[in-house]
Amino acid sequence: MASVMLSGDVIDIRFTGWERLWTGRDRLAVAVGAVRQVARVDNPLRLARGARSGYVVSGFVKIGVWGLFGGTRQLVAARRGEPGLHLVLDRAGTGGQFDEVVLSGPDVPGLAEAISRAMAARA
Repeated sequence: MASVMLSGDVIDIRFTGWERLWTGRDRLAVAVGAVRQVARVDNPLRLARGARSGYVVSGFVKIGVWGLFGGTRQLVAARRGEPGLHLVLDRAGTGGQFDEVVLSGPDVPGLAEAISRAMAARA
């Protein structure tokens, strides 16, 4: 699954080779200042909605970009059985690319807390 690191005021998301194929990128860097909300979610697969360009095995994995023809544009890399991280972003703060990022992984609970603390420190 994608690796996520918080270094300073930047959230650095790096995708694996398989995920790169479906997300169309090897990484995404998001400034903490562009994050409007951060939450840990139990079932990140349910958050992906709308038309997509990506890979889906229903109920197991979703990887790619959702919301292609309007609405909320989401970058998704999530698997069943792993806790999820849901970031609601200021689209302008991501270069106009995404409104939300949905990821999953075993280290998500700690990341959600660390990002929340970084957001509070900026306020």
